[in-house]
Amino acid sequence: MKALFQKLLNLILPPRCLYCGKIVCQPDALCEDCFNKIEFISAPYCHICGAPFENEKDANISRVCADCAAHKKITRLNRSAAVYDDFFKSGLHRFKFHDQIFFSKIYAKWLKMSGEDIFKEGIDLIVPVPLSYQRLLKRRYNQSALLAKELSKIVSIPADLNCLKKVKNTKPQSSLSEKQRLKNLKNAFEVRNEKSVQDKRIVLVDDVMTTGATLFECAKVLIKAGAKSVDTLTVARTKKS
Repeated sequence: MKALFQKLLNLILPPRCLYCGKIVCQPDALCEDCFNKIEFISAPYCHICGAPFENEKDANISRVCADCAAHKKITRLNRSAAVYDDFFKSGLHRFKFHDQIFFSKIYAKWLKMSGEDIFKEGIDLIVPVPLSYQRLLKRRYNQSALLAKELSKIVSIPADLNCLKKVKNTKPQSSLSEKQRLKNLKNAFEVRNEKSVQDKRIVLVDDVMTTGATLFECAKVLIKAGAKSVDTLTVARTKKS
């Protein structure tokens, strides 16, 4: 009955591309033109941080980028679905700032695909990066929590949407240098209930990874609270310069 109702609804109000509005075959999808404009991240990329290699030569030398080889990361694996360029940004900003929360369904599907090796390693809990109370009040929803909730449905792994709390209303990270970002986030997060994360393999979910400062700070408090491991999944990431 539900499937029949959906078919009838599609005839009356045909589904449209989330990016450009063209009619598409199914809800929560992109048209072929828009899909092809997205630069999805695929091999070769760094086995640890997930950053795409600029050329095959770099990938043949090592499966690990120079930064990961030189510095031990607190997280186990980091994966992102696509490159954060101007085209991708147009959709993500509508999801994040303009109440178009229907993007969460397709983005969650992309998170599952990009995090395939993370889920193979084993995950017990999905945790979103939190917003401060002030920012949540202004925006009315946490886009990362919406992603975590949808991803939980797809992979059948529980999500704790209130596991982490942001206790400091920090400045927007986009306006700061890498050094300032680290200082800005110091002591900004805490785990609400340490027992809920002890010995758990956790995947942290967020919308975008730039320097990774927010994700790594969240990972630190989770590990300190007793988490067994922390991986990260983001819808998009900026390319390393």
